[in-house]
Amino acid sequence: MRVLRHLTARHRTRATNRALGLMLAFNAGAMNAGGFMAVHMYTSHMTGFLATLADSLVLGEIGLVLAAVGALWAFMSGAGTTAILVNWARRRRLCSSYALPLLLEALLMLLFGLLGALTMQWPTPFAVPLTVLLLAYMMGLQNAVVTKMSSAQIRTTHMTGVVTDLGMELGKMLYPNRPGTPPAGRVRANRERAQLFASLLLLFVVGGVVGAAGFKYVGFVWVVPQASLLLGLSLPPLIADARLLRRPAPRR
Repeated sequence: MRVLRHLTARHRTRATNRALGLMLAFNAGAMNAGGFMAVHMYTSHMTGFLATLADSLVLGEIGLVLAAVGALWAFMSGAGTTAILVNWARRRRLCSSYALPLLLEALLMLLFGLLGALTMQWPTPFAVPLTVLLLAYMMGLQNAVVTKMSSAQIRTTHMTGVVTDLGMELGKMLYPNRPGTPPAGRVRANRERAQLFASLLLLFVVGGVVGAAGFKYVGFVWVVPQASLLLGLSLPPLIADARLLRRPAPRR
């Protein structure tokens, strides 16, 4: 419980940011790949939806335009929800500022896992079923959590920036420094950052394999163990806050 509490606590360290980031990268990969098996769309990265929006406007495919707008709106709404929850908890000096959005994501994942077959048939004004909007909303929630806790140094739901940063660090490693160059002028790679980016990529891919296999062989219920993991991460700070709120106020 103490370890889990530190992973999602208000006060952050590089170690806890890294550990939580890796866990959530695995979760994002699993949800992204499993979601694709369910709805045939990748709902974690918005670049593709923006490109779809532009192409569909030119081609006059209104259904695809509405689908892209819906996914973008859901993702931004999830990120906005995280900002509201985190800042609300910070104002009240709660331990659970980052645990609250993860708790919400876990509950939505349980909803997706238990009612996924029904939500796939639930129509929306955006020409896509509710499942697509739900997945995009959850990815927005999670991406904003990691962004806020790490000051935008770690991303988990889309890997474009991670691949770019890893490529830059590899380029620095391969850069031929001339003999006699003073230490201040040498090009040096940050091996710790390179290791972090490589780990994020690996966990995202492993999560994708697990998510795709889980949906293929088990169905929507494969999400329940993942939701249980997020619940385990989010509950300890919430329990700590509940204990603090139950304490009687000091007498004056």
